[in-house]
Amino acid sequence: MKFSVFQISRRGGRQKNEDRMGYCYTREAGLFVLADGMGGHPEGEVAAQIALQTVSAMFQRQAKPVLKDVQEFLSSALLAAHHQILRYATDKAMLDSPRTTLVVAVLQGGSATWIHCGDSRLYMVRGTELLTRTRDHSYLELRNAPPPGLERINRNVLFTCLGSPTKPIYDMTGPVPLEQGDRILLCSDGLWGSVDDVEIARQLVRLPVSQSVPELVEDALRKAGANSDNVTVVALEWETPDAFESTQGVSTDSLHDDIFASTIQAGPIDGLVDDLDDEAIERSIAEINEAIRRSAARKA
Repeated sequence: MKFSVFQISRRGGRQKNEDRMGYCYTREAGLFVLADGMGGHPEGEVAAQIALQTVSAMFQRQAKPVLKDVQEFLSSALLAAHHQILRYATDKAMLDSPRTTLVVAVLQGGSATWIHCGDSRLYMVRGTELLTRTRDHSYLELRNAPPPGLERINRNVLFTCLGSPTKPIYDMTGPVPLEQGDRILLCSDGLWGSVDDVEIARQLVRLPVSQSVPELVEDALRKAGANSDNVTVVALEWETPDAFESTQGVSTDSLHDDIFASTIQAGPIDGLVDDLDDEAIERSIAEINEAIRRSAARKA
């Protein structure tokens, strides 16, 4: 596997940055994650960090060096992250739980598969064409009219996220076969809120991701002005030529099966139940799977 990758996060005009992002990989699989802690609820940055740590820890456990079932991994990881945020809130006796969006992409077997919850987005560009982007879980992007009684709601408000009392709604896409030069960008709403889709796609392919992404972020901050939201991006170019610079490119071909590399901090979060150890993750997965089985049995 060969790819170039670049990640950046800027605070903008906010008092703190609640966005988190990172990536990790084995010889045959790559994981790219971005979470945007939600304002209006406590400790959004903690929710985002828990989400990243949970997904990364599960990837490290299961990618040996590939995931057996990418879609099953993504759905289980998202729900486990949600569960861990709720456990954190319960352990601290919080009146309101931390909340976050989440978008995760897995590259494996020459294809990309992704999942998202909320309004953090994934863009996929091929050549100069925007192939696809995720659709936000907001009333603004609902295809049908909002349910009765919600006509006056702020249409930018999300109707799902991780950490809420209800089970998160999510969308999955893929696997999508990758071609030479394909570019995938994960971002928080601080980027797309100021720069439109056409401009994101245009700028993303103009230069290598190590140059185009910083320019996109600066453009978003400049357009938003003093009230800019946090702007966070992680972007990659697939199968770049062998001549790519070693400081910008990643080649996993020489890695052993048991090697795992990551930019996601794995340290414990104060107050997090069991500090996201293996038992906690396995327990979360077991509880989620049991809930899925009960739901399927009721439908049957």
